[in-house]
Amino acid sequence: MKKVFIINGGQTFGNSKGEFNKTMVELAATYFAEEKGYEVKVTDINQAYNAAAETKKFIWADIIVYHLPIWWFQVPHKLKEYFDYVFKNGQVYNNDGRSSNNPAINYGTGGLLKGRTYMVNTSWNAPNEAFTLPGEFFNETSVDKGVLFGFHRMNAFLDMEPLPGIHFYDVVKNNNVEGEKVKYKAHLDAVFATKDKRIAL
Repeated sequence: MKKVFIINGGQTFGNSKGEFNKTMVELAATYFAEEKGYEVKVTDINQAYNAAAETKKFIWADIIVYHLPIWWFQVPHKLKEYFDYVFKNGQVYNNDGRSSNNPAINYGTGGLLKGRTYMVNTSWNAPNEAFTLPGEFFNETSVDKGVLFGFHRMNAFLDMEPLPGIHFYDVVKNNNVEGEKVKYKAHLDAVFATKDKRIAL
C-alpha cells in the first residue's frame, strides 16, 4: 500500500484563515484514501507538532504532498519554521554530500529520502497572466522555475524527485473554490493514473 504524507502549509495569519488550502488538503486526503486506497497522514502547521515525529513521517511516506500559499514570494514563515525544526536532526539527510578530499563537488548529494516523490501545490493572489504574458510582473518565469526554485532544491537535497504540482491563481480577487476543486481532482487523476509521472525541473 502506498503511503502519502500531506502537509497543510496554509498558515492562519492576519486576514488569512487558510481556508483555501485546508479545502484542497481535505480533497487530497479523501482522494488518496478513498479512491486510491493509500495510507494517508496529514500535518497542519497551525497545530502543535512534535518535530521528531514529523521527521519520521517523511521517512515513512512514499509521496509527500505540500499545500501552501505564497506570501511575499516566499513560503509562510511557520512552514519555514516547520522545516527548520523537522529537518535539523539529520535523519532525512546524511550530510551535504561532499568529502573533505574534494569539497568543490557533489554538494547536495547526501539526502536519505531516495525513492520518494513529492508534489508542491501553491495558491496565489497573482493571476496566471502575471507569469505568462510579456511585460508582466514575473517576466514570463514560471512558478517552479522562479519563486519555487529554492523549494524544489530543498527537496532535491533530501534526494526526492518531483511530481507535477498545480498552482491556483487569482484566489483572492476571483475566488472559485468549486471550480478549483474540479481542476485539482482532474490534476490528481492525471498524475496518479499511471505508475510514474516524475518530472525534470
